[in-house]
Amino acid sequence: MHSDEPGPALTERIIGLAIKLHRKLGPGLLESVWQHCFCWELQHANLEFQREVPLAVVNEDVRLNQGYFAGIIVAQTVLPELKATERFLPVHEAGTRTYLRLSGCQIALLMNFNAVLLKDDPRRFIPRPPNRSTSSFDHPAPVRSRSRSSAAPPPRTRTAAHRPVRQNHALP
Repeated sequence: MHSDEPGPALTERIIGLAIKLHRKLGPGLLESVWQHCFCWELQHANLEFQREVPLAVVNEDVRLNQGYFAGIIVAQTVLPELKATERFLPVHEAGTRTYLRLSGCQIALLMNFNAVLLKDDPRRFIPRPPNRSTSSFDHPAPVRSRSRSSAAPPPRTRTAAHRPVRQNHALP
């Protein structure tokens, strides 16, 4: 459990409902089916939630209403992001961070319903306070600490061959 996490009892309850649902239905369904069934579980657990919540995007004086939608927001605090994919990609984590920032929620849960065991891969995202300089979000944290002992992989280094090529495009 993470001490800086808002509402750990609520997030554990949400994860528990997701695991219960996944055990009943198993992997292989579409995200839209998971979302519908998960909302049914939330409703029957008497948890307050909203579906398809519009998220405004603001850039200086331009506001784009309903540019994005949060699939589910629980108790105006937790944004569960449901995926049905082979594995998480950086784009899934980036999208979850963006939805968390736009929604103003205190925590996001990224869960892969296509996993063999859902309990093995949920990820939590918590916004960092605005005065921290490295990034606006913490890295995803594992839901439970694993008892297996394994050495952490060495940090990845980038060489000149792996750096992306920057292209300058002139505006028309």
